[in-house]
Amino acid sequence: MSAAFARGAPDPVKEPTGSTEVFTGPSEADATMLDRVAAETFPYFVNEANPANGLIRDRNDAAAPSSIASVGLGLTAYAAGVERGDWKREEAAARTLAALRFFHRSPQGRSAQATGYRGFYYHFLDMSTGRRVWECELSTIDTALLTAGALFAAEYFDQDQENEAEIRRLADAIYRRVDWNWALNRGATISHGWRPETGFLSYRWEGYNEGLLLYALALGSPTHPIPPECYRAWAASYTWKKTYGTEFLYAGPLFVHQLPHVWMDLRGIQDEFMRKHGLDYFENSRRATLVHQEYGARNPGEFRHYGRNCWGLTASDGPGAATLKVDGIERRFYGYLARGAPFGPDDGTISPWAVVASLPFAPDVVLMTMRHLIDDVRLKDREEYGFYASFNPTFPRGDAEFGWVSPWIFGLNQGPTLLMIENFRDELVWSRMRSCRYIAAGLRQAGFRGGWLE
Repeated sequence: MSAAFARGAPDPVKEPTGSTEVFTGPSEADATMLDRVAAETFPYFVNEANPANGLIRDRNDAAAPSSIASVGLGLTAYAAGVERGDWKREEAAARTLAALRFFHRSPQGRSAQATGYRGFYYHFLDMSTGRRVWECELSTIDTALLTAGALFAAEYFDQDQENEAEIRRLADAIYRRVDWNWALNRGATISHGWRPETGFLSYRWEGYNEGLLLYALALGSPTHPIPPECYRAWAASYTWKKTYGTEFLYAGPLFVHQLPHVWMDLRGIQDEFMRKHGLDYFENSRRATLVHQEYGARNPGEFRHYGRNCWGLTASDGPGAATLKVDGIERRFYGYLARGAPFGPDDGTISPWAVVASLPFAPDVVLMTMRHLIDDVRLKDREEYGFYASFNPTFPRGDAEFGWVSPWIFGLNQGPTLLMIENFRDELVWSRMRSCRYIAAGLRQAGFRGGWLE
């Protein structure tokens, strides 16, 4: 049995739609499939990086800038490469140090030419200079993903060697510098970001979303913590729904239900909201996964190739803005968009990575879907970087049976693909991050109790 399911989660209030069989572990063939996907996914973080400064591209395009979220995922993925034998520990430590030294030393200030301000960093950075590009925002959530990767590196590189000691010092300094209180902008919830030209963005982290990780980090800060009331204000904006007979804390795109779980083991621990509903965030993500599978099976939008083994809506690349008549139905298609189920938006675009990143929550249905995507849809015919990012079989592309396929691979997709496989197999990230005092402190400040936190 996989380590991820040996520990289990609290009994759900009501068994949701989907399989009720107890999962006893992947078959030998499925284990081999996971090995192959992980081995093909990991090189993205080695090849699509600048070794001099540790920055990692947003996508596998030579002209693309770095995404700081990709760097955070890469800092975590390097351990997977070491543990799998794909990279030497010394190589991983050197690349990690390059990134942490860059972010620690890079200019912080109100200037638009800086790399960051108040401990936060701009969403996209030039791969060579590390300076802001595209007049992008100083991103609170992407800084959280970067910081989570740095804190994981500090937990993983624990040997009594100078390079690993420096990793720990730099990661700690980077985290301590982030001024989470400033990001509240005198409000009860955290702002999405800030621009030097116009100030804070109008949007805040409200409603259930991937901000769970952001709030945990902000609450656990030893230098600039936000008060617990901010977490309660965020949770007060949650939406509880019943869909296909399943009750759960709703968010449409699957990435919302996945990203916090990359770093935080949320099994068996509950905040006030989850105690009230008798489940935890892990079980909630399982229910969301099964809702997505059921949506694919029911296929209310009559999209091509949707089914019980073909599903997975999330933030993803798409075929582009277009309105076309397909099979007698006028369809509106989109480019990059946060797609969701069952209430949309949906234009027929499926993301294989969203399936794989749900592996710990519902391994039986995920493994079955992965086999279909590999053997039948053939979305992994190439050797570079594993699965294609997304495809849309409804969008016409000549006589291609499975329609449009994204030409790009994204770091934000590759990270959860690899790391949730590793969490499922041996809790690679979870086991280390349970020892991170900042994460534990943040969860306790948010009101989490039980399980490993006790």
